[in-house]
Amino acid sequence: MSGQSRVAYLGPAGTFTEDALRDAAPDGDFEPMRTSTVYDAILAVEKGEADRAFVPFENSIEGSVRSTLDTLAFEAEAVTIVGEYDFTVHAHLIVREPVDLSQIEAVLSHPQPLAQCARYLRDQLPGVERRSVSSTAAAVRMVGESSRPWAALGARSAAAFYDCTILSEDVEDEPDNVTRFVWIAPIGTEPSGVGQWKTSLVFSELGEDHPGALVEALQEFSSRDINLSRIESRPLRQGLGRYMFFCDLEGGLDDEVLSEAIAQLKTKADSVRILGSYPLG
Repeated sequence: MSGQSRVAYLGPAGTFTEDALRDAAPDGDFEPMRTSTVYDAILAVEKGEADRAFVPFENSIEGSVRSTLDTLAFEAEAVTIVGEYDFTVHAHLIVREPVDLSQIEAVLSHPQPLAQCARYLRDQLPGVERRSVSSTAAAVRMVGESSRPWAALGARSAAAFYDCTILSEDVEDEPDNVTRFVWIAPIGTEPSGVGQWKTSLVFSELGEDHPGALVEALQEFSSRDINLSRIESRPLRQGLGRYMFFCDLEGGLDDEVLSEAIAQLKTKADSVRILGSYPLG
């Protein structure tokens, strides 16, 4: 990015997303726009309130971030993915002031870190209440403001920002805990980059239901030696048994073979939407 682009992302200050954004854009040449949800960050781009959004897309432990997928699929048709960035997440157990683990009454965090640290919580804080809140930073803020012996799972920057103490470092269950973030821009924005590219799309409604319908659709890619690096189903929100399928494909839309495969997929699916074609992170 160049110039003072306005970037929307999940706030408040001290979230993992903010840490990842600072890592992805180390020159700091952007105007931050913190939002209360991922949905709000993406919609800020669609409404023209932000030039870009930087949002979590999937985690190596917990899988896709549903709020991002659902917003892209159902709510924001005028945006596109223009880039990605992988960020290694380190979660810390944060308290207001030093306290023994046995005294902690509740652990607060966003649902993703609570799941990513589930083994640690079971082993070190068995029976302690877990509370889901809107963000890791909000959890640290609440811990810092409370007189109760609560703890939060959050980022190092949040502990510093809210003047709290890190009681235990790197409490994630898996050391290779990577979250893939994506850059969101207004549709029609041309991403730039060299090397390998990726195309993300979502499709649904494969005509009259019959055995092998999904296999037939995916054969449009396999028969052309196009690799799917990711595929996931999500409910279509139109009754039980109806799904949409998110795919990441190796290659860009300027690849004639890939474009041909997508064109053929459109003959088999009622809905095919390109979420973005962009260089690999």
